[in-house]
Amino acid sequence: MRELIYTAIFIFLILVLLILLFLMFRPHDASNTPDTETKTTFSSSADADSVGYQPGVYTASLILNNHYADIEVTLNTDQIDSIRLVNLGDSVTTAFPLVEPSLDELSEQICQKQSLDGITCSRENKYTSELLFQAIKNSLAKAQR
Repeated sequence: MRELIYTAIFIFLILVLLILLFLMFRPHDASNTPDTETKTTFSSSADADSVGYQPGVYTASLILNNHYADIEVTLNTDQIDSIRLVNLGDSVTTAFPLVEPSLDELSEQICQKQSLDGITCSRENKYTSELLFQAIKNSLAKAQR
């Protein structure tokens, strides 16, 4: 009789283990994860249409883990030409792999819209994009007429 009870407990534990393994390692559908789908929107009170900029190259410093990098914004008389990261070391690139893709995403949107309003980023790099957005905003503040 004792052997039947041990066998039943053993079978029960194996079933629980199989269910847990199935739940842990099943393929997840990417459309169900809200973190990759949800966007964060940045806005600014300064707009390229309402505020004129002096042409030139303007920079703002960015501190990442005791290392400095600069956001460089190139402006024409009537438009934002480019936004890029300068003085970014390999150690910072390795430690913060989302910096460059986040800046590329922000730069593309800002250059296309010519405004800081309505800029979006994915949730997975929200904080990195927020940091970069503030540096871009500071650079553009230096260029206002």
